[in-house]
Amino acid sequence: MATPSSHEVTQLLHAWSDGNAAALAELAPLVEKELRRLARRSLARDQAAQSLAPSDLVNEAYVRLIDWKTARWENRAHFFGVAAQLMRRILVDHARHRQAEKHGGDIFRISLSGAENESAGNDPALLALDDALTALAAFDQRKCTIVELKFFAGLNENEIAEVMKLALRTVQREWNFARAWLYHELNQT
Repeated sequence: MATPSSHEVTQLLHAWSDGNAAALAELAPLVEKELRRLARRSLARDQAAQSLAPSDLVNEAYVRLIDWKTARWENRAHFFGVAAQLMRRILVDHARHRQAEKHGGDIFRISLSGAENESAGNDPALLALDDALTALAAFDQRKCTIVELKFFAGLNENEIAEVMKLALRTVQREWNFARAWLYHELNQT
């Protein structure tokens, strides 16, 4: 099957938002490959989530996405940005569940680059990053959203600017600030 155009996906998202159930049936196979890519990328950072297969993560995210019946999808990037945020929530919930099974344990602080490049990932690292992102959201939700879109969705700065309707330079400035803030937050002792 040919790769769907961004315009085609956006049209189907709009039709789905307008209540066209057939649009959802057409949309699902078109976005599945991209959702699997996002899932593989997210799971690669968290090897401790090995009990989750990419298809499990995609299915859980998909179930949550189709419950958003009143959502007004702006475009393809908006849809995948929300999907990435849902995957973050699913992974964090999974990590918290695993930590509870272990009766706690010390959560250690790591660097943002360490979390981003973590190949042997673990639950505490993901939980530390989630805690830092929660603190950032309390301070500045827009910066947190930029980090989520870049880190969990794998969107580039141009795509983030499109999703958030911001100037590219604003996204770059906010990403630089958020990265420095998270670095400081994750490296506190």
